[in-house]
Amino acid sequence: MKSLIKILTRKKLRISVAESCTGGLLASSITSVSGASKVFNLGFVIYSNQAKIKILKVNKNTIQKYGAVSYECCLEMVKNLSRISKTNINVSITGIAGPKGGTKQKPVGLVYIGVKRGAKIQINKCLFKSKKRSSIQIATVKKALDLILRIAK
Repeated sequence: MKSLIKILTRKKLRISVAESCTGGLLASSITSVSGASKVFNLGFVIYSNQAKIKILKVNKNTIQKYGAVSYECCLEMVKNLSRISKTNINVSITGIAGPKGGTKQKPVGLVYIGVKRGAKIQINKCLFKSKKRSSIQIATVKKALDLILRIAK
């Protein structure tokens, strides 16, 4: 984590996050490091569909058609976060941490992570095998941090 803060600081990059299934764990991981205040702008825990629609301005039709756990929702989350935050790097996370709530089409462990830097947007679909809520949340944060490091370099 310290290396991420160093890279972001050296490159004068600022980061914002909008998290659903991780409940603020990504923001907490970043801000647990001394010096994070130089690079961390804001973090939303956008848990309900209502919050996604009202705060992040995700189109309610997107959620109705594709669901909150979808490529399309994750993409709107990261794009709209970027407009709100005005930071260089924006990250959105939406998924099913379980242990309940999964379906055959969208099983527990399905997570979408969106990363935006400038005009470049990457939406990553992950399927974590663990059925433990905390394991899925931790694995999601690790994957998100890896993606942030890659896009920041």
